[in-house]
Amino acid sequence: MKVDIVCVGKIKEKFYVEALGEYSKRLSKYARFEIIEVEDEKTPDKASEALEDQIKAKEAARILPKLKEDALVISLEILGQKMDSVKFADMIEKAGVQGKSHIQFVIGGSLGLHDSVTKRANKHLSFSDMTFPHQLMRVVLAEQIYRAFRIISNEPYHK
Repeated sequence: MKVDIVCVGKIKEKFYVEALGEYSKRLSKYARFEIIEVEDEKTPDKASEALEDQIKAKEAARILPKLKEDALVISLEILGQKMDSVKFADMIEKAGVQGKSHIQFVIGGSLGLHDSVTKRANKHLSFSDMTFPHQLMRVVLAEQIYRAFRIISNEPYHK
């Protein structure tokens, strides 16, 4: 299986880069894992709603070409479906059973995702009602993907 995280912006903090490197290494046992970054837009302080929508649209124009036609696309959004780690693993396993060999998770920039990306997604996932830094969310998502493959493989994982 191929699993991508398509995300906006580059990671600057060394500890996030190291954590993602570790999970990427661990995931290589189970899947081809890739992080695909697209350029982010600068957001001025106190931007109007219209300007924020324009910024999200520009980021979406960079995200959408990265999403593959045959992939299961899962957007990360506050209003998405919440699930525990076992249900998350079930979702990934069912995708494979249903013939989806490519899953792409999408994390937006600091303003979130444009409606065009949300509409393109097959599923919408929420990790919490709280807002997280999108760089940290990559690490959390990578850890949960790794945990899911451990669960699918009936290997022990920390509860």
